[in-house]
Amino acid sequence: MFPAFNALDLSGPLEVFSIANELVHEREPGRRPPYATVVLGTAARAMRAESGLEVMPHTTLSDAPALDTLIVPGGHGLRRPRTFGTVSHWVQRQAPRLRRIASVCTGAYALAEAGLLDGCRVTTHWRHIQALAARYPRLTVEADAIFLRAGNRYTSAGISAGIDLALALVAEDEGPALSLEIARELVIHVKRDGDQKQRSAPLTFQIQAGDRLGELAAWALRNLDGDLSAEQLAQRCHLSVRQLSRRFREAFGLAPAQYIEQLRITEACARLGGSRASIARVAAAVGFRSADVFRRAFLRQFGLSPREYRARLERERRCTTDRRLQ
Repeated sequence: MFPAFNALDLSGPLEVFSIANELVHEREPGRRPPYATVVLGTAARAMRAESGLEVMPHTTLSDAPALDTLIVPGGHGLRRPRTFGTVSHWVQRQAPRLRRIASVCTGAYALAEAGLLDGCRVTTHWRHIQALAARYPRLTVEADAIFLRAGNRYTSAGISAGIDLALALVAEDEGPALSLEIARELVIHVKRDGDQKQRSAPLTFQIQAGDRLGELAAWALRNLDGDLSAEQLAQRCHLSVRQLSRRFREAFGLAPAQYIEQLRITEACARLGGSRASIARVAAAVGFRSADVFRRAFLRQFGLSPREYRARLERERRCTTDRRLQ
């Protein structure tokens, strides 16, 4: 922690690990909590977040105990030269003794400055993607990922993505079932995989659309298995089908049917990764008429079938589990 840190970058992961401890205690009362968290500060005093919240660190960088996992939050205070130098040099010295190192949002700058991300696929908040890539050309900066892993280095997108990252760390340590239960406790709509896009299609639609269309994406997302024909959408917005099509093409260069297909595919990706439901059941749940129509739409979007996509996710999870067991 440092002056002008992002409060949610810090508190989001802390809440995930705290709830993990609570749930483990409920299931196994005699077991030692899996996580002991400590907040390290660049100084031994309360520090004000960007939001104005003041937080007192447990101890300082110089007095840090032995650590297993280090998470560096973002915030514009980190980019102040003095703070940036202090944090990045300290992280560089600590790295050989850590099992894993992670960053939330622009915390990636500290890891990159320490030379820990050279040659790695990394991400950060979408607003800082280009600046990070320009400053550190040895990094492969991914624009859309929620979080990425490269060996024992992890980087995540902005703000709430720190929660997704922490849930992934818990899944590595304690298994996916506990991670999903924590997500439920946090009232998260869906636990996101790392390769999901930072900017969701519904939110992008609401930002770009006018007032009359602004709530259409949220309504459509709640009714993916229903009638989302152009006629139904037009009726919902009190427009003619021709007016609706023109507004869609002006704003997005897409026909309404193309947008709805993207929305359904995006939701299907989350369900393929988060459940064991059959391909046919996933297709029906998100509104495709048949598994074959779903497969063809998926191929157009990603160049692989839903079955191949799920198999890839399973391989990645097995590799993660194998590394954890080793």
